[in-house]
Amino acid sequence: MRGPVNLHRLDAVPSLANRPDLLFQPYAPRLLKPAKPNKNSFRLFTRKKEADNLFELISRQDLLLHHPYESFAPVIDFLNQASKDPDVLAIRMTLYRTGDKSAIIDALVRAAKNGKEVTAVVELRARFDEDNNIQQATRLQDAGVHVVYGVVGYKTHAKMILVVRREDNKLRHYVHLGTGNYHHITSRFYTDFGLFTCRPAIGRDVTKIFQQLTSLGNTNDLEVVLQSPFTLHSGMLRRIEREADNARQGLPARIIAKMNGLQEKTIIDALYQASQAGVKIDLIVRGICSLVPGVPGLSDNIRVRSIIGRFLEHHRVYYFENHGQSPELFCSSADWMQRNLTARVETCFPILDPACFQQVFTEGLAIYLEDTTGAWELQSDGRYIPHELGMDELPFNAQLSLIEKYSSPIE
Repeated sequence: MRGPVNLHRLDAVPSLANRPDLLFQPYAPRLLKPAKPNKNSFRLFTRKKEADNLFELISRQDLLLHHPYESFAPVIDFLNQASKDPDVLAIRMTLYRTGDKSAIIDALVRAAKNGKEVTAVVELRARFDEDNNIQQATRLQDAGVHVVYGVVGYKTHAKMILVVRREDNKLRHYVHLGTGNYHHITSRFYTDFGLFTCRPAIGRDVTKIFQQLTSLGNTNDLEVVLQSPFTLHSGMLRRIEREADNARQGLPARIIAKMNGLQEKTIIDALYQASQAGVKIDLIVRGICSLVPGVPGLSDNIRVRSIIGRFLEHHRVYYFENHGQSPELFCSSADWMQRNLTARVETCFPILDPACFQQVFTEGLAIYLEDTTGAWELQSDGRYIPHELGMDELPFNAQLSLIEKYSSPIE
């Protein structure tokens, strides 16, 4: 048969075979809810209820969502509440992929009709979503949303929401930053982190980035957020080189990084130099990896593994030991690829809340280094081989472990 193949037809294959033992068990993501009113503890439920006031929750502490184990619904609730809140003055958001019939678009349209100042930075060149993004941009414009198409020559790949709210005669910035798209479908099977925060430094940085996207200004003076094509590349290089310097001085030095692809040459060269200095480096790379691990005298201290499982591993997480005194942990929309670091608008944001820090480190990095059943390890000859159980190892699957954790009853 000639002509293009419609691969979506393969979606019907599992239902044609009467083999329930070969199918994944249904999974319902948890939904973020407060345990008790006016308390700083939170409970998660599996069924949707009336959304709590997210502005009140975020004002007390940073909130972290881990998709697809936790529901994407709070992100939509955040925009819905902002669209109706009389104290919300403005909403700004980047849109890379949203899907059709998007509740995100509905909320932005509603906000504009309710008199909010709404700005959407729409990336028309998102692969496979070009037509849908044009249609969504037209709908937003018709509703009175200020639609911007980013910076010429640079894809806007950053995932950001900024809500400006009037509180006590002052303006407060509420922010959502993510590693994945604002897409209700992919959030069900892509692993991603999303952070809600109203930390002033992050709010100021995100405000400056939106100003740059809408007025073509520069953002080299950001306080805590790294941004490509300006400070992200150099910021990562500086931290890799710092780990190498610490190792040479006999100080604790460690790098753990998780991403979709690793290809940028100067980053790879810096990792090689850090390895030669004695830095222990663990890389969890789902897709393309141009670095060669385990080469004597070059990359002895570098291990690379790829995790294959039910969900597509999508979050980008970067950890630097920083001589053990003040380790740094970042989540990002950017891989260590040349296109992400030099030809796109991306964000890389620090995880500053201690509880969120521990969650991201454990669930985004450490658990994947313990995986013994879904891990494939890159060899120095370019081959990937499945991890072989050692004498003292037990079968352990990171994704299944997280499913069990988020499916367990909450006490």
